[in-house]
Order: sequence, then C-alpha cells, then structure tokens
Amino acid sequence: MKLLRQMLAVTALSVRTLPQRSAASAVSVIGIAGVVVIVVAVLSISEGFRRTLELAGSDRVAVVLRGSANSEMASSFTQEQVQIIEQAPGIARDAAGPIASAELFTSVDQPKRSTGTSANAPLRGIEPAGTRTREHFQLLAGRMFVPGHYEVIVGRGAARSLSGLELGRKVQWGNDQWLVVGTFADNGSVSESELWTDARVLQDAYARGSSFQTVRALLMRPQSFAEFKQQLTSDPRLDVNVLTEREFYAQQSILIATIVRGAGTILALLMGIGAVFGALNTMYTAVAARTTEIATLRALGFGAFAVVVSVVFEALLLALIGGALGAAAAYLAFDGFQTSTLNFASFSQVSFAFAVTPALIASGIAYALLLGLLGGLLPAIHAARQPIITGLREA
Repeated sequence: MKLLRQMLAVTALSVRTLPQRSAASAVSVIGIAGVVVIVVAVLSISEGFRRTLELAGSDRVAVVLRGSANSEMASSFTQEQVQIIEQAPGIARDAAGPIASAELFTSVDQPKRSTGTSANAPLRGIEPAGTRTREHFQLLAGRMFVPGHYEVIVGRGAARSLSGLELGRKVQWGNDQWLVVGTFADNGSVSESELWTDARVLQDAYARGSSFQTVRALLMRPQSFAEFKQQLTSDPRLDVNVLTEREFYAQQSILIATIVRGAGTILALLMGIGAVFGALNTMYTAVAARTTEIATLRALGFGAFAVVVSVVFEALLLALIGGALGAAAAYLAFDGFQTSTLNFASFSQVSFAFAVTPALIASGIAYALLLGLLGGLLPAIHAARQPIITGLREA
C-alpha cells in the first residue's frame, strides 16, 4: 500500500507540472499523432479495398471457374459446359429456368476524372439473370440495357471515378460505339466499379465466339452449396473450381491487402523510430527540468520505482493524447474517401472508399502507447538512478 501511495503521489505531481513543459510535450504529442495519422490512413486503404470486395460476397451465390483458374481472366467455358453447370442441383429456379448467369469479363480504356489518364475499366457481359445473382442490385437512373444492343449500364463507382460515362453518352471501344443507358448500385460492392452489357453482344464485339469465363448461380439456400459443388466437381465432363461468392472475392483481396499491409508495416516502423527519438528527447527534457523535484522526493523517502512509474505514465499520457488526436484526424480526413486502384486479379480499376474502422483506430492508439512506452522507459530509469545529492545541488 505504501508503494502504491507513493506511485500515485509522484504521478499526480508529474501530471500537475506538465503545463510547465508544454512546448516539449507538444512536440512529442504532434510527432506521435503524425505517425498514427499516416499509419491508420495507409492501412485504411487495405481495409477499404477488402470491405468493397467482401460486400459483394454472399453464401447463397456460387461462382464457378475453370479448375486451373484462380481468376476470371484465366477461366473459360463452352456453351455446352455452361448448360451442364446450370442443370446442377441446388440452383434456384423460376418460370424462366435456372437463376444463373454465364458471364464474360474484359477491360476497356476510359479516362479518369481526376487526371484524364487512361484506366482499365472493367466491362462485364451478363445474361438476363445476372442482376438476380447480385443481392443488392438497384437501378439508380435510366433503364436496363436491351439484349442484343450495344448498350451498357454503369456502376456508380465507375461513373464517379471515370469520365465520359454520363447517361445518354456514346463511347467508342474497339470498333463499336456503346450507348450508356443506365447507372446502378450494388451496396458499395466491387460490382459498382464495373460496366455491364449483354454477354452475347460482348462475345461478338471481342470475337469470343460462344465462350464464357464464369458462371454465377443463385442457390436455393446457402446450405445448397455443398450439394452443388459436389455434383460439379465429380462430373467427368467438367474441370471446375466452385466457390461461394464470399470466398471468391476474399481470394481477390488477398494480394493487394498483403501489399498495402506490408507497406504500412514498414512505414509504421520507420516513422515509429523517429517518434521514439522524439519521445526520448521530450522525456529526457522533462527529467532534466524535474531534477531537483525528483531528488527532493527521493530524499523524503519516495522510492526509485515510484519515480520510474511517474515518468513512464507521463510518456504514456502524452502518447495517448497523440494517438487519440492522430486517430481522430485520420478518421475525419480519410474515412469514406473515394479513390480507385488496380485490382491485380483482373488488371482493371476498382473504385473503393478508405475505411477507418474501430479496429484500425484501436491499433493506432495501441501503437502510439507502445511508442510512448519505448520513449519513456530509458529516461525513467535515468531519473531513478540519478544520485540524490546531484539533484539537490542543482536547487
């Protein structure tokens, strides 16, 4: 109890004298806040990209690729194989037949709004049931494209990041002109970065014959996936990779998430080193300013451990303030910020929003506290080891 009372008394005194060291303390707070802003902002890119892809994921929708393919670009099916897939058990059906969409995927050049430079815009060909396999599809303006016509509907993410895709505009891709007839939303998912048209029109425009790349199927219920997958993977006429939509998009997000997190970790380490040196300087300055005070406390019987705790607590308090300010600044500046990047799985642009999540905020503050601990520990030990007589002589 005596030790606890000493620690509380010395720590309270340290906190009360903080205003006397406001300039040095502010340097430490701002430095740590800057680190947290940058680190949280960088990691929010990865989180935003991951969330954009996973928003498209449903356990009731199956995505079928060729067996050796890990992306749509590497997959291919004939019309006969598509028909076999669409007859598999577990697929939901209506009066028109199986609710499934054989699809094609390519990219077209379209300038960015922000820079005017060319970007790979994802152009997808879907069948009439294609919108039924997107749970949150909603036509926002205009109308649906007419099958057999060179018409497209544009995701709102693509419309926001790319120019020349306004309703009623004609765009030239290859040898053909395409009319923009509608815009759509899909709950912020990756689909909103795409342009959609009739699959058979896309086959003709890009000389794809009767081939498709993927088949999406709406299942009767999520539990139907196991039966559906078993039927297709055991069929000798097929060589397929069957995934839930959630699994498919999670795989696509792995590469860019790994790259961004790796870059964010390196950046955090490099900036953290600078922040630690700043905290060290601040706390050594604080100890120097309190030399007489600490020596007097030691002479009155306060233990060295209480002094260590007070200095470390001061460093952690400054780090907490800096971390909280940095996390708040990152949230206000970057959360929801719209941008686009290259999806390495499809080599096309994906529009997404930075996501500063509670987990990222907590991680940023925790990192700030770690920096504060590292920056305060050595000065605390130095303060505790300083001879009492030396401090009293400076009075």
